[in-house]
Amino acid sequence: MKSLLLLVLISICWADHPSDNHTLDHGRVIHIQAENGPHLLVEAEQAKVFSHRGGNVTLPCKFFRDPMAFGSGTHKIRIKWTKLTSDYLKEVDVFVSMGYHKKAYGGYQGRVFLKGGSDNDASLVITDLTLEDYGKYKCEVIEGLEDDTAVVSLDLQGVVFPYFPRLGRYNLNFHEAQQACLNQDAVIASFDQLYDAWRGGLDWCNAGWLSDGSVQYPITKPREPCGGQNTVPGVRNYGFWDKEKSRYDVFCFTSNFNGRFYYLIHPTKLTYDEAVQACLHDGARIAKVGQMFAAWKLLGYDRCDAGWLEDGSVRYPISRPRRRCSPTEAAVRFAGFPDKKHKLYGVYCFRAYN
Repeated sequence: MKSLLLLVLISICWADHPSDNHTLDHGRVIHIQAENGPHLLVEAEQAKVFSHRGGNVTLPCKFFRDPMAFGSGTHKIRIKWTKLTSDYLKEVDVFVSMGYHKKAYGGYQGRVFLKGGSDNDASLVITDLTLEDYGKYKCEVIEGLEDDTAVVSLDLQGVVFPYFPRLGRYNLNFHEAQQACLNQDAVIASFDQLYDAWRGGLDWCNAGWLSDGSVQYPITKPREPCGGQNTVPGVRNYGFWDKEKSRYDVFCFTSNFNGRFYYLIHPTKLTYDEAVQACLHDGARIAKVGQMFAAWKLLGYDRCDAGWLEDGSVRYPISRPRRRCSPTEAAVRFAGFPDKKHKLYGVYCFRAYN
């Protein structure tokens, strides 16, 4: 009984000593580290970067490793860039790098590479930017069982414009809306792009599709036919509708172009077919709606002559409001979709640079 009591007392005394750091073998210290702490950290120095179509951009991303966790680097570091879809439900592969193995995907092939400014630099360079490159990108770094991510937004300089075809207003389902924008040298706009345009003064009383499948419209001057006179200015939201059956207009987005937009000086007014041929004879093509909006917004193009465009509409861009030429505001004026046989208008042409 005495021996059992002595053993219990010895055990209690040993348990009373703290053991977080204890010294053994002449001062050797053993550090105990929390196993669940982060050993890899990924950061983006900027949450958003800006550029324009045709330009180059660097999406910033750096990673920081815990050398005690990874030792001398026996694990290969894998860097993966993906693009997030507007609804965040999918990710599109952009670029993957692991050691000497590197691969770009889809339309990014030949246009993307890692900046490689330092050993911990995972920044991605995208060259010859397209309208489709706009959006949010995820940088993911993986080493062993550790991984972390950062998100960077790529914004493009450009202009949002409302669009409807010759058939009239509210005639496009979502997929037709996407194609309508592409046909006019543009892409379907995002909510953020429409919101920025609204903040810049865009006011349009017809609802249009956006890239996330929602239907919205921007109002800066509340009035009865557009949600009510006593409502506050804002982007009105119709919500999400059936992409196949529901029909609305569309908001398109375009950016800088590599070419020359101009009004063709011609001795006579032209039918639509004559306008198409006149531009071809001048070494150009009849201009698209998106090209007119880009020239007006980004280059300050101003011309008080109504002219044919590729979709059969007649418009003219005014950046300096004046009597008989959009006296109250700078705008691209719309004269409708006249009979293509009418010989009443000039033509706007576009010559692309190689």
